[in-house]
Amino acid sequence: MTLISKKKWSLERDWTPYMKRALELAEEAQLKGDVPVGAVLVNVDGKIVAEAFNQRENLKDPTAHAEVLALRAASQIEKAWRLKGYTLVVTLEPCVMCAGALSLSRLDRVVYGCRDLRAGAMGSRYTVHEDAWLNHDIIKIEGVLEEECRQILQNFFRSKRQ
Repeated sequence: MTLISKKKWSLERDWTPYMKRALELAEEAQLKGDVPVGAVLVNVDGKIVAEAFNQRENLKDPTAHAEVLALRAASQIEKAWRLKGYTLVVTLEPCVMCAGALSLSRLDRVVYGCRDLRAGAMGSRYTVHEDAWLNHDIIKIEGVLEEECRQILQNFFRSKRQ
């Protein structure tokens, strides 16, 4: 199988099982008092190479978003910062910081569950993934298990307001 056919195949992949795992990770974040966002990084063969969930509260680190933590873990495992051929599956549309990090990592695509209308940087508020000034474009796939991803976030924030 050539790289081109693998790339096409990965575009047609069923991302649901990966998003289900990302949702399990989001639940872990919620149990630890953080915003429930989970992410998995998948290689071209469909193997989950790294996974993470939000840990800003636990680590006292404003950059400890699920996406960034997954990128860091994968870079350590793969011993490379360029993650060409990889896909990030995340429950919530990445913010500006995360979208920038994803672009800099040379990731092929991002699959996300629900939009972030306040801070989303892959279509909702900004379009970092296709910014002409950056040297890398990222394919975006949205809406995988959208309702489940939205519901865990809404329930989390509703519980905070009570």
